[in-house]
Amino acid sequence: MSAAPAKTPFWLLLPAKIGAAILVMAKQVGGLSILAGKILRRLTPGQIDRHELFRNMNRMGVRSVPIIAATAAFTGGIMVIQAAPFVEQVQATSFVGWAATFTTIRELGPLLIGLIFNGRVGANNTAELGTMKVTDQIDALRALAIDPIAYLVVPRCLAMVSMMVLLCVIGDAIAIGGAMLTADMLLDVDPRVFWASAVERLEPWDFWVGLIKSGLFGIMIALTSCYYGLQTKGGAPGVGRSVNASVVAAAAGIFIMDYFSTFILD
Repeated sequence: MSAAPAKTPFWLLLPAKIGAAILVMAKQVGGLSILAGKILRRLTPGQIDRHELFRNMNRMGVRSVPIIAATAAFTGGIMVIQAAPFVEQVQATSFVGWAATFTTIRELGPLLIGLIFNGRVGANNTAELGTMKVTDQIDALRALAIDPIAYLVVPRCLAMVSMMVLLCVIGDAIAIGGAMLTADMLLDVDPRVFWASAVERLEPWDFWVGLIKSGLFGIMIALTSCYYGLQTKGGAPGVGRSVNASVVAAAAGIFIMDYFSTFILD
């Protein structure tokens, strides 16, 4: 009997695995960059389907308000609940409004709403485009001389970016309201004191930082969901794989973009 071939040690295979992962990442980044270039080329008023744009703004933005509002309200309350023991210990009730508002506007609001938006809207967009791809509907559009990028991708990207910014504003306001109500109930902080503390110490740039971050997160979600949707292959299982890859990649991209944007904008 011939001896079984020796198994290659893992440490010898590690460089090949790392190289393969880098090549896959480079391919995805290149694909996203190419898609972004195609979208920018078509960002002219005459090439944007307004009906498709407003339809996507309604289903992506307006229909996301309830889940965003509920999440933001509880998030604002949770921040105050977590901080309540420390605030009572050091008697720092005059800083509660500033701390909750600053954290919500600059960091927690855009990040949390971006992740929720990615899970609800980004995943749905990838599934729709992926289904169109595997059922040859995108090829049918090309056969009818309709540009799929201009007709499908551009309105969806514009809707996602604009709605992400607006939902961030709405979510921030509701989260601050939830924090204000919880502070009044738990810490006996008057809403006027809460609001005065926030207004006194916050700067306009803090608000703009949150808006810029939400816009960047919206761009990341839009590009990632459209890219993976258009790259779908393999029937229904392929749609599932694309949705999973899209949500994971967009979430990772949001955290990476948040890390670097915090350094640049601060």
